[in-house]
Amino acid sequence: MVFHTNSIACADATGKMVYNKINRRAVGPADVHIEVTYSGICHSDIHTAKGEWGDVSKKYPLCVGHEILGTVKAIGKDVTKFKVGDVAGVGCFTDSCRSCEECKEGDENLCTGAGGMHGTYGSERPEEQHPGGVTQGGYSGDIVVDQNYVIKVPENMHVAAAAPLLCAGITCYSPFINHGIKAGQNLGVVGLGGLGHMAVKIGAAMGCNVTVITRDESKRELALSFGAKNVIISTDKVQMDAAAKSLHFIYNSIAFAHDIHPYLDLLKSNGTMIMVGGVPKGSMPAGSFSLIPRNLRIAGSLIGGIRQTQEMIDFCAKHNIVCSIEMIDATPEAVEIAWKRTVASDVKFRFVIDTKATLPKLV
Repeated sequence: MVFHTNSIACADATGKMVYNKINRRAVGPADVHIEVTYSGICHSDIHTAKGEWGDVSKKYPLCVGHEILGTVKAIGKDVTKFKVGDVAGVGCFTDSCRSCEECKEGDENLCTGAGGMHGTYGSERPEEQHPGGVTQGGYSGDIVVDQNYVIKVPENMHVAAAAPLLCAGITCYSPFINHGIKAGQNLGVVGLGGLGHMAVKIGAAMGCNVTVITRDESKRELALSFGAKNVIISTDKVQMDAAAKSLHFIYNSIAFAHDIHPYLDLLKSNGTMIMVGGVPKGSMPAGSFSLIPRNLRIAGSLIGGIRQTQEMIDFCAKHNIVCSIEMIDATPEAVEIAWKRTVASDVKFRFVIDTKATLPKLV
């Protein structure tokens, strides 16, 4: 039977937040019903809900959130991967076509089949899958997801600071694995924000020599505390020139248009810059001669598949890696403030909603 749960939803493109009752589908044979404990706030939530990445005007009120951590409350009769009471996580998608080449290879995040991957929120889907015809995300009391798209989380990771790993963590881990980054290599991280600080922690745990490139001198001590061995101030020409051709890889997390040429100069020949910041326009080289003479590469990366996400959670549990967070109550007012501070880069380094403890229950 379809059931109701409370949520905090975006009412319009201004970012106004409201409590909103949403419907979740009945638990099917392969489904897992998760009672949400914590939900991280990702900048993608804001871009999507405000219509900055596409028109969502017909989807309001929209509940976003794709960094979801909670406890299994019920399971379908065919579920074998989870039992009631397990700690479980849900990331950026909740289903895919399951039959395309990418899905079969474990890259469900890259699904090219009919409808593509099912984004955790804002994705138009059949009524029987998502009551209301639109996926609703993790700023809510409960969520129902097929077991094949749920992450098993070690008990010691059932903490608020682990929730953002379901997006921020995999957005770092996946390209590091896909590009074969190895211990002893020099990894540059551009931008020490929600993604950047996780790239430093994960890269250091992999044995890389991590260099943070930032405009902000005040972030030096933080970067070093996260595991960086070097910090370069990008506005200091002397420092930038001294670091020329020193890095095997650069993880670029900047999410606005910027000149990437100074960063390309930091790469060794045959080096790779991995782009993860969503920049609709700008930032790419004006021509190919920035790349050709030294065999440089620019690569994009989009989260990761379920297998890699599970690997990432297990890796972070082994190395005691979590995000640096600020916890907030599950109220519309608190989320509005958190969104404004996120846009202003006024958070160290991720907000997490204390959902189970503070979201009002439906009467």
